[in-house]
Amino acid sequence: MSLDEQKKQVRKHIELSWNKGHLALSERLHSKDFMYKSSFVGKQLNSAGFSQLVRDIRTAMPDLQVVIEECISEGDKVVTWSTMIGTIQTPAFGYPASDKILSISAMAFWTFNFSGEIQEICTMFDMESFRAQQGLAIQAFDAKALP
Repeated sequence: MSLDEQKKQVRKHIELSWNKGHLALSERLHSKDFMYKSSFVGKQLNSAGFSQLVRDIRTAMPDLQVVIEECISEGDKVVTWSTMIGTIQTPAFGYPASDKILSISAMAFWTFNFSGEIQEICTMFDMESFRAQQGLAIQAFDAKALP
C-alpha cells in the first residue's frame, strides 16, 4: 500500500467512524488484532471496544465533527493532527452536558499491517484544554509531573 493510499484509508476511517457513525464499515478497515490506545481511555481497546467508545462519544456529542488538520505518512505509519468540534449534549464519561462548543485537539499515530489493514491507533487528546473549555479545574504542570 502506498503512502497516499494509507493516508486515504485514515481519512476514510475518520469519516466513517467519528463523522458519520458507520462503525461496522470502519471496523472492516481494522486488522483482526486491532488495538486502540488513548489518553482519554485508560486501557487498550479492541475493534469492538473502539466502536463502542466512538458510539458513546457520538451519543453524547451528536453534532461532533472531526476535522483533519494534518496527515503525514512514512513507512507503515500515518500521523494525524485533528480537531474535534461539538457540544456535550448529554452527560458522558463524568463530564456534564453543556451548550459550549468545544474544540479538542488530538494527535494520532496509525500503524498498518502488511495487508494494508489498520493494526493500531494511538491517540493523545488535549484533555487540559478540554477541561478548561468546560470550566473545570485543571492541574498545575508541576502537580502532573510529580509522582
